[in-house]
Amino acid sequence: MKKTLIKSIQLIAISSVILLAGCSANSSSEQTTASSNGDNTIKVKVAYELSGKPMTYQDENGNAAGYDIDVMKLVDEKLENYEFEYIGTTSDDLLIGVEQGKFQVGVKNAFYTEERTKKYIYPQQFIGLSSAGLVLNKDNSDIKSLADFANKQFTLAPIAANNAQYTVIDSYNKQHPEQPIQLEAGDTFGVDVVQWVNEGRVDGGVMIEGSFNKQVTEADGPYHHLKDNVIFQEFDVIKTWPLFNKKEQQFADDYDQAMEVIFQSGELQKISEKHYGRDLFAVLDRVQQ
Repeated sequence: MKKTLIKSIQLIAISSVILLAGCSANSSSEQTTASSNGDNTIKVKVAYELSGKPMTYQDENGNAAGYDIDVMKLVDEKLENYEFEYIGTTSDDLLIGVEQGKFQVGVKNAFYTEERTKKYIYPQQFIGLSSAGLVLNKDNSDIKSLADFANKQFTLAPIAANNAQYTVIDSYNKQHPEQPIQLEAGDTFGVDVVQWVNEGRVDGGVMIEGSFNKQVTEADGPYHHLKDNVIFQEFDVIKTWPLFNKKEQQFADDYDQAMEVIFQSGELQKISEKHYGRDLFAVLDRVQQ
């Protein structure tokens, strides 16, 4: 009786061990499948700013579009083991989301700043170029540079302190302490530069040429009716970058390898002409930042 009972207990114990081992194996298999998707494909979330046309925006069909998007799609094609998912959002959510790991990378026509290097990985290869300029009343067409603007002691539209355009003007002021530009930090990204200049609330404002063209130059722009009132005067062409989460160094390295090939292909020049109406890479040799 005792021997039969002992054997039964032993059989139950052995069965339990086998069952637990099987469950453990299944659990491990499920975790591997979830992380690799069964085919070693690495899925990454690419955040883009919805209101950044022509750099980043959503087209009439609800798809991600713009210069940065087209370049990232080329990167995705080169990286066969990656699968990109594009997620449109606000500028603030993009910055916070990439920093916290909600998104692996974000594109928003971002300039380089030392402050951002503490929060994000900047890759070795920049993604594109952006024409930065001053929006002015047409009567001030003699203003050709930041120095001209500063010498006139003109007022500048407020720029959010966390906007890289603020850093551009702040850097200029540090290099020209004898005649700085009056720089005021705004609370948000949303200062309506064109309207402020047209109304005379300020003498000028910093803007990206692509955005000015979409708002003023193009026939369907919201401020096209002001095309004879305001002008855009370029003062610099600046490199733009994707921002990677701090834990995505391998992804950033893989991006760099893909971009090295893309730079040599001539595709970036075509994409620049498509979205900006000009090949900004033609002036790359004089780009300083």
